[in-house]
Amino acid sequence: HDSIGLGEDGPTHQPVEHLQSLRCMPGLHVYRPADAVETAECWALALQDEGPSLLALSRQNLKPVRTEAAAENLCGRGAYRLRNAGAERKVILLATGSEVEIALGVAERLEAQGIGADVVSMPSTTLFDAQPLEYREDILPDVSNRQILRVSIEAGSTVGWERYTGLHGLRIGLDGFGASAPAKDLYAHFGLTPDAIVPRILSALNR
Repeated sequence: HDSIGLGEDGPTHQPVEHLQSLRCMPGLHVYRPADAVETAECWALALQDEGPSLLALSRQNLKPVRTEAAAENLCGRGAYRLRNAGAERKVILLATGSEVEIALGVAERLEAQGIGADVVSMPSTTLFDAQPLEYREDILPDVSNRQILRVSIEAGSTVGWERYTGLHGLRIGLDGFGASAPAKDLYAHFGLTPDAIVPRILSALNR
C-alpha cells in the first residue's frame, strides 16, 4: 500500500515509514515512478540490474507527467528536471510518485506569482546519489536555501529528505500515522495539496 493513497483502509494499513526503510537497505534499488512512462523506465532498469529492485506503485488515478519523448531513460539518472522554471528560479520542488503531479500544480501557482520553480522527479535516490557531481549540482545547485529554496514533497516520512533539501529547506510529508478517509480527503487533511503547500513556500521565502 502506498501510504495514505488507500485512505479507507485506515492508519494501520498506511505505512508512512516503508519507503525510507526500504531505501536504507544496502543493495536494494527502490523506485517510485510518477506515471506509466516512468514505470516503464524503472521496470527496464530493474531488468538490467543483477541485484534486487522494488517498484512502489500507486493505485490512485494519476495524470501523465511525461508527455514528451526523451532520448534516454531519464529515470536512470535517479532524478531529473521534469519542468524548468519559467521566471527566475527561486524554488526547486523534489517529488516522487503520486506527489509529482502535486509538485507540478505547486509550480504552476508559484509561476503565476512570478516565482520560478523547477520540478524534479526523483524516482530513485540511490541512482541519483551515484551520478557524477556535475550532474547532481546541476539538478540541485550547492547554494543556500535563502537563494534557492528546496522543497521535498512525498506522502511518507520526511526523515532523510534533509539530504536533498538541506536543514533549512522544506520537507512536506507525514511524520505520524494517517487516518481513515478517502485519499482525496486525507491529502487535504495532511496538507499534501498545492493549495496547502504554496502558502508554506511563500512564508519560507518571505522569511
